Amino acid sequence: MLPLVFIQSVGAQETQSITNPTSVLSIFLSLLVVVAMIFALAYVARRFNVASIGNQHVKVVASMVAGAREKIMVIEVGDEQHLIGVTSHTITHLSKLDTPIPAKDNIKADGAARFKQKLIAAMAGKINPEIKKGDNRDA
Repeated sequence: MLPLVFIQSVGAQETQSITNPTSVLSIFLSLLVVVAMIFALAYVARRFNVASIGNQHVKVVASMVAGAREKIMVIEVGDEQHLIGVTSHTITHLSKLDTPIPAKDNIKADGAARFKQKLIAAMAGKINPEIKKGDNRDA
């Protein structure tokens, strides 16, 4: 009966302790994975601008840096555009714009359409040399 008690006490001592090198390595790698996931999620949130997805009533039309911590921005609220000054402490309404300026999205869409037409023309010229570079026929 004595050997059975001895075997049970030896088995209880084989549990891993915090000073075991493999246990410390496992804890460190787990912590590293968690920190990497936090940074990856922060990158994705910043890259795709997750914070402003649901806000469709107020849009930033244009922005310009005026100093180290100062910006001048044109915002669109409904159908009106306003010029505001933004510092680290305050936001100041400078004026209401009488003639609205086009939004960034419209400018990007027009630029993308022009690029697409130029790319189609260039590709058509390489595939069929009889088509001239300036020809804007749809393919």
